[in-house]
Amino acid sequence: MVAIRGIESFVKAVEAGSIAGGARLLGVSPAAASQNISRLEMHLGVRLLTRTTRRLALTESGATYYAKVRELVQELELAGQAVNALHDSPRGRLRIASTGAFARHILAPMIPEFNRRYPDITVELSIADRNVDHIAESVDASIRIRHALEDGLVARPVARVPSIFCAAPRYLERAGYPHALEQLKEHDCLVFRFPMDGRYLGWGAIRNGIRFEAPVNPRMISDDIDALAQMAIAGGGVTRLAAFIAEPLIEQGKLVALFTPPLAGDEQLEIDPLEFYLCVRHRRELTPKVRAFHQFLIDTLPARWRA
Repeated sequence: MVAIRGIESFVKAVEAGSIAGGARLLGVSPAAASQNISRLEMHLGVRLLTRTTRRLALTESGATYYAKVRELVQELELAGQAVNALHDSPRGRLRIASTGAFARHILAPMIPEFNRRYPDITVELSIADRNVDHIAESVDASIRIRHALEDGLVARPVARVPSIFCAAPRYLERAGYPHALEQLKEHDCLVFRFPMDGRYLGWGAIRNGIRFEAPVNPRMISDDIDALAQMAIAGGGVTRLAAFIAEPLIEQGKLVALFTPPLAGDEQLEIDPLEFYLCVRHRRELTPKVRAFHQFLIDTLPARWRA
């Protein structure tokens, strides 16, 4: 018993970066976690951690031991969840990390209903427009766009959200309406830059069955899509927004959708959608609570967005 509690406290302290942080993950006091680790060190006869007032560092023995036991702690947690799943509805804390716009416009309004359906699950929503570290940040699952997928992640499709080119009425009155994608190079373009690697979100489309990348004249750039929407509303230029941001603004008359049917010459145009995925590190982390959340998203999102 001493060894198991000590191993749990040790692993969670390493993952959280501090004994106090690890204690919070386990729901125990920092003093109890520290004592558990000290007993484990006495049991092993080696020092696992070097503690200072500012940081926690693994000793050489600690690094070796951590590599061996971290999977053990995870397996114990999953075993407990599996047993609970046989007798109860999904339960426990569910920490979801998501890109900012999807979290604010889609997840936040949906989570109260999810909580009503699964009252034994406590949802924590972390907003991060970057690739989160599932282990270090104690994340159960992350919502990512295709661009942010990493090798080794298990990704489950969530939605294919249409993209809409749009601009404010006053900008179009001043600059004119673009009637073809090629004309965008003559307009002020408001462009999204990915925080992960600094690349621009391309303005691609399938036109009459052929892939086409619209020319872009970046006049304003942001790594926050909501900021780009506000720039567009203020008359800054043409931007590309996810439907869940653009459509309410178009309905309010703040923005005008561009390149909508009917197009000239019976042209067919499909603007690249934004594809969202629910990601975990390993298939065994598709726990009952994660599966419940994924299925809830699939069932609740508009049918036309289904991946």
